[in-house]
Amino acid sequence: MKIAIGTKNKAKVGAVEAIVLHYFPNAEIESIEVASDVSVQPFSNEETRQGAINRARNTLVKTNADLTFGLEGGVDEINGTMYCCNWGAVALKDGTVISSSGAQFALPEVIAQQLRVGMELGPIMDVYTNTENIRHHQGAIGIFTDGLIDRKEMFEHIVKLLVGQVMFKLKKEQNSH
Repeated sequence: MKIAIGTKNKAKVGAVEAIVLHYFPNAEIESIEVASDVSVQPFSNEETRQGAINRARNTLVKTNADLTFGLEGGVDEINGTMYCCNWGAVALKDGTVISSSGAQFALPEVIAQQLRVGMELGPIMDVYTNTENIRHHQGAIGIFTDGLIDRKEMFEHIVKLLVGQVMFKLKKEQNSH
């Protein structure tokens, strides 16, 4: 089985590898850069979800893999509080696209203020933590949960939701034949 993910982000690729190889141990996994076709900093659950779907579809077009994943992080403001939101999608060769969301957590107002003026969360977090490429490692969730959850682990939950839905779909199709 050939599986591809539309990113080179280490946390996202690691999440797909950890979950997919657990359930499909003989899978071949490829990671490629594809466009999300949304803002660099998605600013709603809807836009973040669409970015994940677009990445999954764009990856399918480029790789023709059996399953392709798109994972997208964004932000969404609810009643004056800025939340980090995360979405994933999987595309199948038959055109089916399944999406699921994951953890959402409040960001400190000092971070939210910078997002509201058009900055992107990754670079904001690099400055905030005096680190480089935090989005490839623990991410904002790792910082603001004091290391209890990192970005890879958070995306693993989404990938597990997606793989479970694919497995359900495949079993249902097998039982109907």
